[in-house]
Amino acid sequence: MAGLVTVLGSGAMSNDIAGIEQSDVMLVIGSNTAAAHPIIWLQMQKALRRGAKLLVADPRRITLVDHAHVWLCQKPGTDAALINALCHVIIRDNLVDRDFITSRTENFEAFAASVAGCTPEWAEGITGVPAASIEEAARLYAGAERGSIYYTMGITQHTSGTYNVRALANLVLMTGNFGKTGAGLNPLRGQNNVQGACDTGCLPGVFPGYQRVDDEAARLRFEELWGGPLSPTPGMTATEMTPAMLEGRISAVWIMGENTALSDPNANHAREALERVEFLVVQDIFMTETAELADVVLPAAPFAEKEGTFTNTERRVQRVRQAVSSPGEARDDLTIIQMISAAMDPEQAVMPVYRYRQGRDRTLALRAEKVFAEMGLAWPALAGIDYHRLEKEGVQWPCPAADHPGTPVLFEKEFPRGVGLFSEIPRLGPKEEPDGEYPFILTTGRVLYQYHTGTMTRRSQVIEDADSGPFIEINTGDAERLAIEDGQVVRAASRRGAITLAARVTDRIGAGVVFIPFHYREAAANLLTNDALDPFCKIPEAKVCAVRVDVLKDAKG
Repeated sequence: MAGLVTVLGSGAMSNDIAGIEQSDVMLVIGSNTAAAHPIIWLQMQKALRRGAKLLVADPRRITLVDHAHVWLCQKPGTDAALINALCHVIIRDNLVDRDFITSRTENFEAFAASVAGCTPEWAEGITGVPAASIEEAARLYAGAERGSIYYTMGITQHTSGTYNVRALANLVLMTGNFGKTGAGLNPLRGQNNVQGACDTGCLPGVFPGYQRVDDEAARLRFEELWGGPLSPTPGMTATEMTPAMLEGRISAVWIMGENTALSDPNANHAREALERVEFLVVQDIFMTETAELADVVLPAAPFAEKEGTFTNTERRVQRVRQAVSSPGEARDDLTIIQMISAAMDPEQAVMPVYRYRQGRDRTLALRAEKVFAEMGLAWPALAGIDYHRLEKEGVQWPCPAADHPGTPVLFEKEFPRGVGLFSEIPRLGPKEEPDGEYPFILTTGRVLYQYHTGTMTRRSQVIEDADSGPFIEINTGDAERLAIEDGQVVRAASRRGAITLAARVTDRIGAGVVFIPFHYREAAANLLTNDALDPFCKIPEAKVCAVRVDVLKDAKG
């Protein structure tokens, strides 16, 4: 499954956004789509209006649940057990797509044996989801002509995140839902150009186009393209860099467009690392909590002040054009990188530094276009896209030639490795379970009005007036037991930190589980979350940890 996981691991949707409307059954798992991806939710609503059914797997009664045919309210950290049980029912009831399995996959028998004991009753004991609901959801998804799956970090931000994604890939493979419109496995990206950043090699173990640095053939191609020797050793992920800073193995850090002090789990630990490093550079459009820790702040330009391309969640490459000039000393990212490169070694500078002019500058577009053209040389999936094609509309990769229309749906005929490989998925729980001292499971997420750590959205008074601010959702029964009233200020604490915030007493969250949105600096949820890592992709377990909730005397929200 290496080739399939490479593409899906990049975060790319296998299908397109327009095709969502043609889905017959949609399974949304680990995604509060209405709040985090409202445009995608609008497409899902179109499918619902034409008769599609919605299956939602989430520990909270999010907006999608109000429209769902089946709600699978799983205990946080039990996703793999739930997915394996869905697979078990589909195999048991002979609902698999035999033709697809025979012609386009391998290792099915071993996989089937691995889920033989994953009965709905077994899964109910682990996940808390009624066995009857698991059976109904499995039959609906397997019976659909076009079944689609959508997920986000509610699935991936676990120590078992890689296994969770592979489990979902099994579900799609066994039902033949790859390679057709309105189907597929579709991770929804959380930021506007995170897909493009990954595509261009902003990952520690790959060159552009997900070509591994330890692949000798790939490395030789890039050494020829770039005219110099390249290291075959993968670098560190961002999550691996934090302990390296604390241990003195990293002495200088350059952070671009990331508010690490708020966004990293176990934020006290992350902040300590940033404070301890010898030299910290932060490049951003605002003075963030992370920038406040920096030795040097480089003022950057946002999207409307620069030229280039963004690639969205459906792999669509789109042009970005400078609309206004940057204020003061702010510069676009490419200019900043060039200036630093030239200052470090003028003879080895990335590109010649030009004289920056205020106002709309054609030079910016020409340089950005030159970089994009090089990307097409580096990665065949972009070879057929140029700025001329992007003038009127975006193009979805892979697009290997100028006369190629782009690819809305991946894997129509084959997978990158030829055939899809079924994976045997172990049942792994979270690294931290509730106990007597910390009896609740905390899960975190987003709200509609705010974006990420609020670096931009919290500067809008209109948004701040509409938003209710930080809160902790707690189940009605748990609140009664702890004598917590709605709106009362409480203290939430984990083994890593504590915050105070208003309680929101509700039945939209299950007993024993609490929810906190992570946007708010005054009640930063990531002070509590766990920085334990998935052993494969090194993503942290930000979606489940153990906490306690204490009443603060004489405190009202």
